[in-house]
Amino acid sequence: MVAVLGRTRRARRLGRGNHRRGPRRRPQRQAIARSWREGRLRQGGRPRRRYRADSQALGTDRRPNTHPARRRGPDGSKRIVSLHDKDARPIAKGRLGKPVEFCYKAQITDNSDGIILDLAVYKGNPPDAGLLVPAIRRVATLFARAPRAVTADRGYGEASVESALVSLEVTTVAIPRKGRPGPTRRSVESSRKFRSLIKWRTGSEGRISHLKHAFGFERTVLDGIDGATTWCNWGLLAHNVTKIATLAEEKIDKSNPTRGERPSSRPRTTGPPKDRSPSPRCS
Repeated sequence: MVAVLGRTRRARRLGRGNHRRGPRRRPQRQAIARSWREGRLRQGGRPRRRYRADSQALGTDRRPNTHPARRRGPDGSKRIVSLHDKDARPIAKGRLGKPVEFCYKAQITDNSDGIILDLAVYKGNPPDAGLLVPAIRRVATLFARAPRAVTADRGYGEASVESALVSLEVTTVAIPRKGRPGPTRRSVESSRKFRSLIKWRTGSEGRISHLKHAFGFERTVLDGIDGATTWCNWGLLAHNVTKIATLAEEKIDKSNPTRGERPSSRPRTTGPPKDRSPSPRCS
């Protein structure tokens, strides 16, 4: 809308100047008026392209006509955006205030108790689908057995990922598929076990925000991919220690019900105590 209004003011100004100089530039004045009317009728179009076409017709376009490959610039996965942290890459996250951030990509794998079992930090923004199977393989190697159920968001939803997880002896895979599911897939995703795992995963999304605000995952103070990995691992250690201590305390409270009871801060009855008489009032 701003480009259309700016072009409208310029068209009116050029139209007045051409009218004063006589009928010699009448075709140019008519072309400007016609483009102005088209812009007013089609405000939802592309005003920049129409303005450039009009300016080229009038011979007023002074922008260099460079090759498209030169205007495109380097690839985002290889572009250096920081001199002191050369491993950081631009990642478009879609936020209103920060549409593009220069950061790393971290993937966490947690269990039903909220304890993080695996952490991986990547340079740039690799696709999610290829990161899940290596993470589950690391967890299976660490605990000498594969997890019974695996759930993730729709970014991991591919048939190859599900078949690879089944080959790792995962019993249940609850990952929504990309695109519109067919009747067979719709029946699978509408089962009770599938929906319960998806609801649990949605509730555990708050753990990422908790890691960012309370354990330093929002910003790393160490440079490079190795520094970011070290920083995130220290935050993971602090999170797991806090979580395990909380779970242990809850287990003790369940085994000893009287331990969890706290004395009430309010007195049970109002008025003076019964063991002594009330103080006399001054009249």
